[in-house]
Amino acid sequence: MTVGDMLVATVPMARTLNLEFLETTAERAVVRMPDQADYHNHVGGPHAGAMFTLAESASGAIVIAAFGDQMSRAVPLAVKAEIGYKKLAMGVVTATATLGRPVADVVAELDEGKRPEFPVTIEIQRADGAVTGEMTVLWTLRPNA
Repeated sequence: MTVGDMLVATVPMARTLNLEFLETTAERAVVRMPDQADYHNHVGGPHAGAMFTLAESASGAIVIAAFGDQMSRAVPLAVKAEIGYKKLAMGVVTATATLGRPVADVVAELDEGKRPEFPVTIEIQRADGAVTGEMTVLWTLRPNA
């Protein structure tokens, strides 16, 4: 099962928005949301909530790709998120997520018994390449009790 398949199977919102997981590695996750009238806002583009979900899903994909081998001892949780809407989004939008800390550093903290935190930055783009939004999600790996 791919990371995208796993997310769609376990996160109903990702399935509802018909998100397409194009790339999911520990270095980068790329997720596309098709243009869907049911999720448009008042100006005909993707609703801000749908774009938030797209970006958060891309961040979750990279977290699973990077730390999937740690799931038996820790649960990944989003701690906080901040999003900025830069330009009008229309049509298909794509979110590209990148991990803000080296995987080895995060795992080393987990090995020390700590609850590591790490940022994931996400860029949302229209099909023409224009950046329509930027998001940062702060994640943690909560050790299992």
